[in-house]
Amino acid sequence: MTPTAPDTDTPTALHGARLPRWLLPADWPQHEGRPALARLDIADGRIARVRPLPVAEGPAGQARWDLRGAPVLPGFVEAHAHLDKAFIGPRLGAVRPGLLGAIEAVIADRERWTREDLRERMQRGLRWAWQAGTTRLRTHIDWWDPQATPLAWDVLGELAHEWRDRVAIERVALVKLGPCEDRAVAQALARRIAESGPGALLGGFVHSSQWNPGALRELLRAAQEQNLDLDLHVDEELNPEAEGLAWLARNLRATRFDGRVVCGHACALAAQPESRALATLDAVARAPITLVSLPITNLLLQDAAKGRTPRQRGLTLVKEARIRGIPLLIGSDNVQDPFCRVGSLDPVETLQAAVLAGQLDEPLDAWSQSLCRADWLDREAPLDAPGLEGRPADLVIFDQADAWSWPTRTARRRVLRHGRAIDTDTRDDAPSR
Repeated sequence: MTPTAPDTDTPTALHGARLPRWLLPADWPQHEGRPALARLDIADGRIARVRPLPVAEGPAGQARWDLRGAPVLPGFVEAHAHLDKAFIGPRLGAVRPGLLGAIEAVIADRERWTREDLRERMQRGLRWAWQAGTTRLRTHIDWWDPQATPLAWDVLGELAHEWRDRVAIERVALVKLGPCEDRAVAQALARRIAESGPGALLGGFVHSSQWNPGALRELLRAAQEQNLDLDLHVDEELNPEAEGLAWLARNLRATRFDGRVVCGHACALAAQPESRALATLDAVARAPITLVSLPITNLLLQDAAKGRTPRQRGLTLVKEARIRGIPLLIGSDNVQDPFCRVGSLDPVETLQAAVLAGQLDEPLDAWSQSLCRADWLDREAPLDAPGLEGRPADLVIFDQADAWSWPTRTARRRVLRHGRAIDTDTRDDAPSR
């Protein structure tokens, strides 16, 4: 049934909400094998109470939205984006297929990266993410020269301050491993990042084409000294000999790193012999590592060639990671650039791709968690289910979907921020044609 049209943009209650199983207590009542619908009471911009239906009706005239079973999720975390590259695709010519060809195209385009260009493109991406329902966004910024702060880093720092009441923005310095083999270089780079302001992290590009365990060890040490968490691009390739993730899982404790490491991509797991890949995941499960899968970009980028249908896909082993209790998030990655010509910074669109590519069962009840668990990015946050009561009323309501069809039929949605509906129309943000 279609939810009733609200007569207010600040509801005091959401009646008949379909919440995912992972967000509910174990004793939540069931109805026909699914969690009973819920009523969420909202007060002062926060979720005051969550109760299963049926419940007593509120007083006459209460500003209640009747959702009639529409799925409802907490605000999204965009765990892995590249706002510095976003939307440059339409202005490029032909790009050589694959990861290295995309890197070449970005390098060639950088001469156009003025402050105005970066600000317009990154702000467009932020607006799209915000309107999709995202409350926290982590974006990588290319930082290839250890001696020079990228212009994009400073511009994004300004935007993070301006957007602080809408989206919590984190910046990851995506550095090359090679120069970090010099301990002084790694330490100076980490110190510069730590001093650049809040929400800054150290990152790196870990790939077999430049594999350097000594440099990665120095990167870990530098991050530890500056109390920085790490967010790494790891094994974004289908080379079965790639060993970045396995090395990290074995060596994190040995290097005495006590933060949280986020590892994006890990595509090589899908190309390795089963026993080796699963042994690596067993080690990851014992380490403070969160995995991030980037299905849209990696499905387009891996095993890519002109005029040839890909035989291998780029999705990492998401089911096997979940079975082992490894924190797993799904991110948008690149949007309309040489790495990925599509995308919209809508986390639900990204999960749609993962559901199809990974044959994921129960997307709403199980896998929607991979879009919402911001605590899985944090150094000291507990990794148990967070619940909703007492939290800000930052919610996404899917008016046309149901528990069976989600994450399809999700383009139409209502987004609440601190209990108030926002404008989700992105048409004014489209680039000129």
